[in-house]
Amino acid sequence: MITMFFVGSSTQLGPVYAALLLTAILVFGVMMTFLSSRLLSATVLKGKPSSFTLELPPYRMPRVGQVLVRSILDRTLFVLGRAVIVALPAGILIWIFANVHIGSVSLLATCTQFLDPFAKCIGLDGVILMAFILGFPANEIVLPIIIMAYLSTGTLLELDSLDALRALLVEHGWTLHTAICTMLFSLMHWPCSTTCLTIYKESRSIRWTAIAILLPTVLGMAICFLLTACVNLLGLV
Repeated sequence: MITMFFVGSSTQLGPVYAALLLTAILVFGVMMTFLSSRLLSATVLKGKPSSFTLELPPYRMPRVGQVLVRSILDRTLFVLGRAVIVALPAGILIWIFANVHIGSVSLLATCTQFLDPFAKCIGLDGVILMAFILGFPANEIVLPIIIMAYLSTGTLLELDSLDALRALLVEHGWTLHTAICTMLFSLMHWPCSTTCLTIYKESRSIRWTAIAILLPTVLGMAICFLLTACVNLLGLV
């Protein structure tokens, strides 16, 4: 997004500007983390002292073979197994939305049209918001879903170049404002499904899992809504 809409790919200082903008976004994310922590401390965690205990394991000589085997069994296979459990239903769901039609309109197009009025209020469109919803299993598939919806194809795909992708997005109404809101919402929206499963596994609480989903989502929508309201008020759209 930064390269396509803000710094361009042909300027010599493009990578420097891109790095500065990305750093600014990350710093903004850290600031919102502190704000969220302060908000929780003043509400649901009010009056509850927090403590953290770190137990250090006994030090032993490292065993390279054992470390590799345990890493493969305990980490890689576990993560891949969880990804398959989440990704398989998600892939089926995306295929259904893209290929099942009501009349001559796909379920995906029907849902994007329904979400479009609300999405416009936060600087997005129905396609972008629906892509974030369907991208709950993995944020990496949000952009391919957007491309699939704009091109009305039945499968996920990627374009060959950033120029082609930018042309497609601009053709469907993207502006600098749309790109900014998409980046902010990507930064602030709900965690992916694997993260949510991990939160529930560690906390054993549906309440805290729900808070972990709702708090960043509400803040992200509020930020995008305020930015959109200011842009509309100033007549910049």
